[in-house]
Amino acid sequence: MMPANVKLSKNELALVCDEQFILTKNNIIDKVYILFGLLSIEFTKELEHTTISKDTEIFHNAPKIYKGEQYKSLPYVMLDHPRCFNKDDAFAIRCFFWWGNFFSITLHLSGKFSNHYASKIINSIHNSKLHAEWYYCISETQWQHDFEPGNYEIFSKILNLESTESITQKSFFKIAKKISLSEWDDVHDFYTSNFREILKMLESEA
Repeated sequence: MMPANVKLSKNELALVCDEQFILTKNNIIDKVYILFGLLSIEFTKELEHTTISKDTEIFHNAPKIYKGEQYKSLPYVMLDHPRCFNKDDAFAIRCFFWWGNFFSITLHLSGKFSNHYASKIINSIHNSKLHAEWYYCISETQWQHDFEPGNYEIFSKILNLESTESITQKSFFKIAKKISLSEWDDVHDFYTSNFREILKMLESEA
């Protein structure tokens, strides 16, 4: 007799017998991978015309696309470009696809990069009235990607509660924006426009 803890429900049995489900899932992941590959080429062209491109440390590493099956038990794909991670410092713009949830773009800074750029970003978001669109990471952990209340908060709420000085004293600085998976056809434009927006903020005056 099959042990109770490994018996399948009717839905589980239907899925395990349906090879098309996995084939379709793999095809979707491949398309996200292709999209991120195309974006990495476009991002490289955009970066050639920015002042931050003069910082060779940030651009020492080539763009990288990762994929996996177990971010909170769900498949994901992410692109880091540019990317610079070392013991104390981080500078990355990350595109993230999370199955069943969203696409997102994140600017991730820590250490010296946070010290240099965070106040510029805060002032730029505040002055351009973009704080209703961007989320700010309030967690003490910098490696989570979900938009749950304990991880991200709308920037407008943060600006009402905290000073720029208190935000920049944190060891890392992350802002992010997301788009629903149901808006699939708009995702390319979402990434390119927000990538340019991030570059504009990075180049703004403090």
